[in-house]
Amino acid sequence: YGKYLVSVSAVGHQNGFSPVFELSASNESVQLGAIELIPQSKSLTGITVTARKPLVEQKIDRTVVNVEASVTNVGSSAIEVLEKSPGISVDKDGNISLKGKQGVMVLIDGRPTQLGGADLANLLRSMNASQLDQIEIMTNPPAKFDAAGNAGVINIKTKKNKQVGYNGSFNVNYGQGILPKVNEGFNFNYRQGKWNLFTNLSHGYRENKNQLDIQRNFMEKSTKQLLTHFDQQARMKNKRSSYNAKLGADFFASKNTTIGVVLSGFSAPSSFRNNNVIDMFDAHGVLTTKTKAISLQDETWKNYSTNLNFRQVLDTTGKELTADFDYVKYDANNKQSLSNYYFSPLGDPSQKGDTLYGRLPQVINIYSGRVDYAMPLKGGARFEAGLKTSIVKTDNNAIYDTVSNGITYHDNNRSNHFLYEEN
Repeated sequence: YGKYLVSVSAVGHQNGFSPVFELSASNESVQLGAIELIPQSKSLTGITVTARKPLVEQKIDRTVVNVEASVTNVGSSAIEVLEKSPGISVDKDGNISLKGKQGVMVLIDGRPTQLGGADLANLLRSMNASQLDQIEIMTNPPAKFDAAGNAGVINIKTKKNKQVGYNGSFNVNYGQGILPKVNEGFNFNYRQGKWNLFTNLSHGYRENKNQLDIQRNFMEKSTKQLLTHFDQQARMKNKRSSYNAKLGADFFASKNTTIGVVLSGFSAPSSFRNNNVIDMFDAHGVLTTKTKAISLQDETWKNYSTNLNFRQVLDTTGKELTADFDYVKYDANNKQSLSNYYFSPLGDPSQKGDTLYGRLPQVINIYSGRVDYAMPLKGGARFEAGLKTSIVKTDNNAIYDTVSNGITYHDNNRSNHFLYEEN
């Protein structure tokens, strides 16, 4: 109960109000009369319409993710962008699956990386999200892609400015969790007349830290009495840097003919430190043995690539002929060591430690060429045909030495030299 009034509003009108009325125990309802709203006009100085790409576009044969449409991609690497993309999963070792299927083919600007597993993960970690334009996800890829992509194809498209004149941008992203991460990128493009010149430089750095604590109890099977208690404490830390560079040119010989060249490369040094302490206790909680394991790894991945491309539009219906010729070289140098130290319950060395040293150089050379023809058909169909050839030469060397009781010897059981050629 009390005194009230009713307010009525509508777009383009002044607000209207009823007379004040009172509700009480003897007057619980009121009949309101008509409330008139007076039209109101207002002049606008201007209207700005802003267009923005959606995060995800669904097309007939693929799903397209526009990388810049999500603020969560700022400061991320390419593999982190993939983790956030629909249908894509990345496990702790960097293996990529699409809708639960392994063996996904990953392309960069339409060209296969020829890498998989940890090698592909290292490449994608070295690419900043600021370099990326779109992610194309194809669960049922067109026939022009290799049979190796039967689990699906992911095409990562990098940025390429098409505006006339001089264009450039510079970005810096910094993130701070427990440890920092930072990315810087520079893009420059010049397009005038028959020429388009472009370059991209970027750098990234990040640190990660992990902690793992494991406790296990070993019981006697029949009596379920405690026999041994296992306590492991692991502290892991890694640092990653990446340096990327791309330089390219397009020559427009005519409105239907384009010839291009792209030179690119990256270097991705990283270091890993892993300290493990393992304590073993008897059934009474008395320390019996202590083991300390220290794992160190320093790795540098390098890549150099050259691409020559040609595009000829044959007529106004959309028929076109394209050609690509590529040379790609991956060069990795991995040095690692694993040391084990054994101690008595009093902390004294119970025996001499042993250390395993490894050197794992790897070189991959890829030569490839392809010619594709495309012709639109009636009803939105499309005919495509092409030829492709490639040669892949892989040289993996694993050299291990063991130091035990102060003596160093070559470890033939772990060492291996793998040479492989595919065409």
